Amino acid sequence: MSTKWRVFCNEMVKEGFVGSEEALVALIDVFVKHGRVNEALRVLVTMNSGRFKPLISVFNLLLGALVEEKRDFQDVLFVYKEMVKAAIVPTTDTLNYLMEALFEADRVDTAVDQYRRMNKKRLGKLEVGMRLFKMMKASILSPDSYVYEVLVLCLCDHLRLHDAINVVEEMTNGGLTPSDDTLVHIINCFCKLGNFDEATTFLEDKHVLSSHPHNALLGGYCDVGNFLAAKVLFANMLERNIADTVSWNILIRWLSENVRINKALEFLCRMIVSSYVPDSTTYSAVVVGKCRLHKYKDALDLFHHACAKSWVLDCSSYAELVDCLSRSGMIQAAEVFHYMSNYRCALRSSSFIMLIKGLCETGNVDRAIRLLPSAYYSGTSCSTAMYNTIMLGLSESGKVNDLLVVLSRMLTEGCTLDGETYCTLIESMIAVGRTEDCIVFFNLMAGEGLSPDSETLSNLLSYLGKHSQLHKILLAIDKLALDREMLDSAMYNVLVNGLWKEGHKTEACRLLDTMLEKGWVPDATTHGLLMGSIVREDAVCKLATYEDIDLQDRISNILAEGLGET
Repeated sequence: MSTKWRVFCNEMVKEGFVGSEEALVALIDVFVKHGRVNEALRVLVTMNSGRFKPLISVFNLLLGALVEEKRDFQDVLFVYKEMVKAAIVPTTDTLNYLMEALFEADRVDTAVDQYRRMNKKRLGKLEVGMRLFKMMKASILSPDSYVYEVLVLCLCDHLRLHDAINVVEEMTNGGLTPSDDTLVHIINCFCKLGNFDEATTFLEDKHVLSSHPHNALLGGYCDVGNFLAAKVLFANMLERNIADTVSWNILIRWLSENVRINKALEFLCRMIVSSYVPDSTTYSAVVVGKCRLHKYKDALDLFHHACAKSWVLDCSSYAELVDCLSRSGMIQAAEVFHYMSNYRCALRSSSFIMLIKGLCETGNVDRAIRLLPSAYYSGTSCSTAMYNTIMLGLSESGKVNDLLVVLSRMLTEGCTLDGETYCTLIESMIAVGRTEDCIVFFNLMAGEGLSPDSETLSNLLSYLGKHSQLHKILLAIDKLALDREMLDSAMYNVLVNGLWKEGHKTEACRLLDTMLEKGWVPDATTHGLLMGSIVREDAVCKLATYEDIDLQDRISNILAEGLGET
């Protein structure tokens, strides 16, 4: 880049002209397209030295050009260092270019080490992985078993079964023995594609004698409901001494989940007679079967047996047991939750809500609250719906102060208050006569764009009307009326009547106008109050200035018609 260009670029950065960054990026792009990478690098340095922060795409553009031109590795490293100085996070493309440059510089060991470190970011990027794999094979360093397994997993995830099998063949020909995990990936891919017969042939051709790949096929049959084929395979596994406890558990689980508990227990007996020892997975499976038959006492007994052995149920069985006990009104669900939480087993949110609801409905709201520390310890999500359930229980028990403590905890944990939360709070504040809190919660609710249910709104208006505090929620009422058709005729009457009595006559008349425009009839109290005030107070509000006798007749006629209909 000539001195004039360099001075020009430096001045653009120094003065901070509008559009300078875009212009410099465009200049880099032009230089790269015309093969003038050195000039592009100088522009990058100029940008980096100023207040600009080039995007990662700019660095990748330069790295790509350097790799394509097979430039010295130090040039590639220079761009990478400039990127680090700018605090730019590399993308997969960045690291790919870096590895290509390492291979080109015959620094294969470093490239492979980089590949291992970025494996989790490489994972799922199949085409990039295949390209790197080919580069490794072309180098003096052959891929090891771990690299092969990662590649097979990626191919299987993309359902490229034929390519995955070829990789396994290549691996075997190279003197490497595929791990059980590698074979499991292959079998799972066969099953996803519905190629069960081919999977069986694959295992036979490869003379696979380990349990894991066969169990993958056994699970595949069960996943599609082909229990007959699963039984045939299982019998073959028993005959060849390939079956293990996992094999038995797969069949017992399927039978239990499909409410064939007697058959599941039959398999369990055969399992024990055959000298296979049941484990926590076995118990988990049978617990599911008992729960689905609503035999919650049997399920609880099995859980106690598991506890005696210090076993834990799997997550889905744990949730099924809690659901079953909670639906049956058994507070032992809390016992199950407490035990599992000690092992840091999280309960799914829907099941935890059911547990909390069951406790609250049976008057055990305090016990429900005592479960919250266990939920935190186990990583169980405490959702807004769960907190709403507890707050409703406290509200119904009249424990308003405890309710506010739970609200504080809810906010501390970052849970969002929804319409149900606010309605519970408002109803609770009404029940204990905390007028100011009612007003605060309602105004907050409206400010967040949430609407109360009609019963809560009606109760609030009636309560605040009796305490002459309706004017304090008028802005929130206007917002609700504007956003949604929340107010009915009865609510308008309460507002008009209440605001008039509170001295806010202009607002009362405005609401009356809105009410009349909707064709709604003021009740006798509101009508009498307003008409009497018109006689006494001229020009107090818009209604007092009405001199048109036709409008007076209109109100009277509407009222007469309304009363006549009733």
